[in-house]
Amino acid sequence: MKAFFYRLFAFMSVVYLLVPDLVWAGGPKAEMLVHVADTRLCSGVFLYFSNMYNENILMFGIWTVVVITALGSGFGFAMDFLMARTGLDLTSRELHE
Repeated sequence: MKAFFYRLFAFMSVVYLLVPDLVWAGGPKAEMLVHVADTRLCSGVFLYFSNMYNENILMFGIWTVVVITALGSGFGFAMDFLMARTGLDLTSRELHE
């Protein structure tokens, strides 16, 4: 009986995942889509990153990873500094598990 329910669950999972693709009313799938950033109203750094997205998506991805890492590290160090200034020193924390 347990095996029957496992098979039924597996079948229902497959149906749940495949049915939306069959019942969409959007017609055939689009081919050759081109994604570009609109640069008509951009200036400064936004124009630089928009042009980079349009021309070299690999470099855009690398810059995105670098910028997000730098911002995360900066926010982390800033919050650590602020927490230490308020008296919450997290560097000498002892774990008691």
